[in-house]
Amino acid sequence: MPWVKREDCIGCGICVEKCPVGAISLEESVAIINMANCIRCGVCHDVCPEGAVRHDSERIEEEVEENIRKTKECMDACAKYLGDEKEKQKCLNRMIKYFNKEKIVIEKTLERLQKLKEELSLSLGTSEDDTVERK
Repeated sequence: MPWVKREDCIGCGICVEKCPVGAISLEESVAIINMANCIRCGVCHDVCPEGAVRHDSERIEEEVEENIRKTKECMDACAKYLGDEKEKQKCLNRMIKYFNKEKIVIEKTLERLQKLKEELSLSLGTSEDDTVERK
């Protein structure tokens, strides 16, 4: 999913004009993407003259750190509200189960998306290699 690197956005509004679904607005001269409306078409990436619209892959480490921070916060809350330091371990185990479940959901989703890609290639008479990914 795209995101805007605030310090690089010059507020030119090109991405706002070019977004086919109107998912981008300017707030205080900085582009803001409404992810609920974004269709992930990549047009904003392509038209931004400053490269301020970034790829979500750049945020992997940041997202991992946020998951760890949230887990530690939950562990501390469990110990505090349930009155026992041993609750931290139980909470950590629950979080590991949660992220393992998320991993399975992602793997199954990717499998089904790959099948969809294959079906689309067949119906269009193209090979999967003909698919051009946006930068």
